[in-house]
Amino acid sequence: MIIDDIISILNFNTTVKDIRQGFFHTGVLTRNCGLAATLPRDVLRQEPPMVKEAGFLQEKNPLDLVKLAHSQSLLEASIGMAAINSLLTVNTESCVELNAAELIMEKGRNKRIAVVGHFPFIQKVRKNSKELWVIEKNPREGDFNENEADNLIPKADVVAITGTALTNHTMENLLGLCNPGAYVIVLGDTAPLTPILFDYGLNAISGTIVINTEQALRCVSEGANFRQIKGIKKLTMIKGQKQMTP
Repeated sequence: MIIDDIISILNFNTTVKDIRQGFFHTGVLTRNCGLAATLPRDVLRQEPPMVKEAGFLQEKNPLDLVKLAHSQSLLEASIGMAAINSLLTVNTESCVELNAAELIMEKGRNKRIAVVGHFPFIQKVRKNSKELWVIEKNPREGDFNENEADNLIPKADVVAITGTALTNHTMENLLGLCNPGAYVIVLGDTAPLTPILFDYGLNAISGTIVINTEQALRCVSEGANFRQIKGIKKLTMIKGQKQMTP
């Protein structure tokens, strides 16, 4: 699995210093601060307790914490993904400060685009595309239900997948639906900025790094959505650029 491959390259010689779980996002502080989306609508459909060891997680070692990424509980899996991101050594020299929407528009001009997850930039990207399909677990007007993924994704020239597909364990299936010639992007603060993802057919990763830990964790704790989180930098790692072994 993708998650196991990422875990295999992490350096666990550190401690768990802080864990925050807000309504929209989760933050974990180990060597660095890592973020992941919390998926509130889907979480509310699950049976409690959603975090079995709440109040004691900070006492865990980092390896045990990242293993929560495999949990069927979305809150626990979010903590695991944030912990993974906190332990990654991101080679910023192999990244560019490029917004995911700009990359999707560049690669998807007059082409068919499938976006897994409803993002704020959808209308902007739609104007630039030949056709755009938004595939959502919680569809809004004009979106397609997740059951349509099998039909729509193989037709797309560009596929953009939310990083939360790692949290809910659907990423491998979604990548398997992509046309071999499609340009595939994973995006969002859950997306790990590691070239390991390129081995699974991805062409670009649009994620974030935290540059002000105190500010970012305070935003997470106070219920900030992604646009409201401060103290972060949005970076995109593109396949083919010079990479450094983490």
